[in-house]
Amino acid sequence: MAEQVVAVRKNGDGDIIELKLSSGQVVDYKQAQQMADNGEIEHVNTFQGRDGDKHLRSDADGDPTNNLDNLPTF
Repeated sequence: MAEQVVAVRKNGDGDIIELKLSSGQVVDYKQAQQMADNGEIEHVNTFQGRDGDKHLRSDADGDPTNNLDNLPTF
């Protein structure tokens, strides 16, 4: 069964730098991107932004409360 993101850690600029998964495992942003691409994390996906970099986001479901930026911090 795939993991789910339950909390995030942000840097001083408000950027997500680590994610806490449902198993309690903490992964950095790049590792989470790879896991999302491999189907190891549910309800998130990656996309290429206007800046040309790869980014992680929650699947669009119309519910802003489960967006990565709105999850609890740890």
